Amino acid sequence: YYLYPTLYGIKPDTSDTPRLSDMTQSSENSGTESSQVKADLPVETIVTEGLDTPWAIAFLPSGDMLVTERKGTVRLVEKSGKLQDAPIATIKGAQEIGEGGLLGIVLHPKFAENNLVYLYYTFSSEGDNTMNRVVRMKYQNNQLTDEQIIVDNIPGASYHNGGRIKFGPDNYLYITTGDAQEPSLAQDKNSLAGKILRVTDEGKAAPGNP
Repeated sequence: YYLYPTLYGIKPDTSDTPRLSDMTQSSENSGTESSQVKADLPVETIVTEGLDTPWAIAFLPSGDMLVTERKGTVRLVEKSGKLQDAPIATIKGAQEIGEGGLLGIVLHPKFAENNLVYLYYTFSSEGDNTMNRVVRMKYQNNQLTDEQIIVDNIPGASYHNGGRIKFGPDNYLYITTGDAQEPSLAQDKNSLAGKILRVTDEGKAAPGNP
C-alpha cells in the first residue's frame, strides 16, 4: 500500500490508517474470540525506506534481508529495519529496461552450509537482444561474489520478463519466465519463454521434466 511512496522519500500520511482495534471492534461487540484482541497496532508498518525499485526479498537465517533493486544492486536490510548504505553487490550485467532488471532472489535450501544465493536478471546480449538469466553467487562477509550462470538466454523484452525464483520442497529450483511480449512463445515447447522451469541447483533439467 505504501511501498511506492516510500521509495521516493515521501512520508505517507498515516493519520487515517485503520488500526487493529478499530477493525476488531465489531467482533468485540459480538462476543467472539476476537474480543480478546486489545492491541492498538497499525495494520501496516514501514520496515525501511530509501530503496530504489525493490523487487524481491530473501531472508537470511539471522533475520536480515537481502533485497534486489531493479537497477542491478542487492541491498542488506538489517532485521531492525536499518538499510546499509552500500550495496552488497552490483550486478554489472543487469539492464534495467521497462519491467526488466535485477529481479528475483532466493537462498539455496542448504544456505547455512554453502552460502549460495540465486538471482534472476535481465541483460543485453549480442545484437542488443534483451534476454534474462539465472545466476548463483556466494554470500560471505556481507558481500555477494563469484557469479556463475546456471540458466542463460531466457527470452526477454521491455515487459513480461517473469523473474520469480523459488526452491520447492523437492529442492529443485523453479523459475518463472515471461512471454517477452510474444504470447505464442508460452505455447512453444522449444522456447524458455512463458514457462515454469524446473532445474537442479546446478541449472540442469530436473529428472522427470517433460
